[in-house]
Amino acid sequence: MLYRKHVYLKSGNGYRRAVVRNYERGDFDGLIQIQAESFPPPFPSELWWNEGQLSNHVTLFPEGALCVEVDGVLAGSMTGLIVNFDPNSPDHTWEEITDNGYIRNHQPRGNTLYVVDICIRPKFRKLALGKLLMQSMYEVVIHKGLDRLLGGGRMPGYHKYAGSLSTEQYLEEVVQGNIYDPVITFMLNAGRTPIGIVANYLEDEESLNYAALMEWRNPFKGTFID
Repeated sequence: MLYRKHVYLKSGNGYRRAVVRNYERGDFDGLIQIQAESFPPPFPSELWWNEGQLSNHVTLFPEGALCVEVDGVLAGSMTGLIVNFDPNSPDHTWEEITDNGYIRNHQPRGNTLYVVDICIRPKFRKLALGKLLMQSMYEVVIHKGLDRLLGGGRMPGYHKYAGSLSTEQYLEEVVQGNIYDPVITFMLNAGRTPIGIVANYLEDEESLNYAALMEWRNPFKGTFID
């Protein structure tokens, strides 16, 4: 079952109409353009989405391929796949768990919706589209009866504190509100919960290759300890 949701987003003194839906082949050029605008040179263009990856997204797991339009203009996307995640063995890299973005390892009978990517066109970033897409993907988790949404969050502010704080200490400072991290703080505001740190997650100088594993648990499943 495919996804479509209409909402109005606060913008200045008024509201703008937005639609969250599954992206399709006809959106590929627009999705690649969003990546080009979000990651301009010197970011290597070969790391933007390519048509092979996008084709796999809409073929292997179309329910996990979401985009958002604002006033009819493609403004962002979010992609996921289903995996079997064992909380007792959390270590992994982005490349291995997402098949380097090709998601050929998608497991329809898995327990976890894993976030491959989320990207918002720069000129639309004041409309909280990232949070809207995240909430939409939570609804996919519920619809599919999965245990959780999970993904690794870059910690781009960590390199500034690496000489004085461990990754765990840095994450705790962000959670306490003492440090603002553009990625982790966004995820916290969108309802995600940190469950640990993974090393060598993604080649990223700002994060020193670390990432925080951030989950959202399906409130209709499982046993929770407060």
